[in-house]
Amino acid sequence: MSKKRVLPEWGYKILKPFLAPLFKLYYNPKIKGQENIIDDVPIILAGNHIHLMDQCLAIISTKRVIHYMAKKEYFDGPFAWFFKMTGVICVDRKRRDEEAVYKALGVLRNGGALGIFPEGTRNRGLSILLPFKYGAVSFAKKTGAYIVPFGITGDYEFRSHNLAINFGKPFKVESDESLEEANEQLRSEILKLMKENLDEEAF
Repeated sequence: MSKKRVLPEWGYKILKPFLAPLFKLYYNPKIKGQENIIDDVPIILAGNHIHLMDQCLAIISTKRVIHYMAKKEYFDGPFAWFFKMTGVICVDRKRRDEEAVYKALGVLRNGGALGIFPEGTRNRGLSILLPFKYGAVSFAKKTGAYIVPFGITGDYEFRSHNLAINFGKPFKVESDESLEEANEQLRSEILKLMKENLDEEAF
């Protein structure tokens, strides 16, 4: 398969070697299951969303370039340049954003890695998980990409004692599987990974 970049990666590759060590030093995160982030195939990293920095946990866990999908409002602020140069996909959540869908599918069809938070927004503690949107499982079904689920727990504090990300086994959405079934599987996997974090923290 010919791989043609559909989004810029140069900013990501320049900044990550400087920012990733700073993030690790400050937050002291625990990373588990990163061997499940498979190489050389299209993947979707999908997990729960508790903090603005969640995507950084996935980014520091792999050498792969991850193109995250982020709300349009980030591109209207003073850091728009940062999101553009690092290959983040702008999503207008007020409508069906066909351009964002096209870019996301393009990343996967060219063998890349896409990052999605199925809850669609940060969970501010109203429930364990908010209802899932269908983007992750729909993209996986259309492209044959693997979904790599992850669960995040803990606090974003200086030298945190409990901040952790846990990656689960990759899985595919089968052609005869409904999006509802696939979404329920994804939700169950993420809940399991979050629980594993909390169970380990208790000891």
